[in-house]
Amino acid sequence: MFDAHVHIIDPRFPLVENHGYLPEPFTVPDYRSRVAALEGLSVDGGAVVTASYQGTDQEYLKTALAELGPGWVGVTALGDDVSDKEIVDLDALGVRAVRFNLRRGATDLRQLADLANRAFDLVGWHAEFYVDATLLLSLEPVFAKLPAVSIDHLGMSTRGLPYLLNLVDRGVRVKATGFGRTTISDVGDVLRQIHAVNPQALMFGTDLPGTRARRAFEIHDLDVIADAVGDDLPAVMGGNARAWYRCERASAYPKTSAHTRTTVHTKTTAPNQSPAATNAPNNSTTMDNPTAFTA
Repeated sequence: MFDAHVHIIDPRFPLVENHGYLPEPFTVPDYRSRVAALEGLSVDGGAVVTASYQGTDQEYLKTALAELGPGWVGVTALGDDVSDKEIVDLDALGVRAVRFNLRRGATDLRQLADLANRAFDLVGWHAEFYVDATLLLSLEPVFAKLPAVSIDHLGMSTRGLPYLLNLVDRGVRVKATGFGRTTISDVGDVLRQIHAVNPQALMFGTDLPGTRARRAFEIHDLDVIADAVGDDLPAVMGGNARAWYRCERASAYPKTSAHTRTTVHTKTTAPNQSPAATNAPNNSTTMDNPTAFTA
């Protein structure tokens, strides 16, 4: 299995209080112990994801990747002042994506697009977004400029599902993670709809330790995924993500990402979108209003 979404919280490195919140430590040994206690979960690689409370510190991520070893990659947050050399150096250490957390702070969307495109052009990184799916339509001008995008935690809600399916139809990937932090009442149904649009879209992850979630990952979450994707379970549990993150073992799976510039092509409606879906919330976070919401 490839765990496409893990947070390592190492007390040796500084944290940034976010809306009054600081998490408890969750080190590499803690992660390994937690996984070992989950019968049926055998992880041989994954992605360490930088969270809002880690700011743009890279030392914790470098250390975590070194401790975890082969098969692991990093997803980082970058400051606008990051140099090209810093990005190239991080790529050499195994970082494969830049993350934008639009739920925990304000973001200038023009700067976001510029940074995401620079990282892709330099080293082929895709952009990961932690965002509620209800905002996806208003973020359309941003996504239209980006060559490779993934969305965390199934988009967090069903109210924006038509927009999410639209993006999936255009090549965006979705992390099958964080079931206990979403407001989705029927996770299996959402998984089935995403998988039906693009079988390469879903990427499993535990989201451990589950900070600020109603509940952390539980082993029965695997049953929900298996029921939704059927024979494609091996791809969802590893193959899709390994290819997307350009891991060494990705050669055994269909290629889903390459360092070739494309864009998320525009469509006006989501697949099978009902008339009611066109009345879903349309927030004002657009390129004409470049500062995103805070939550």
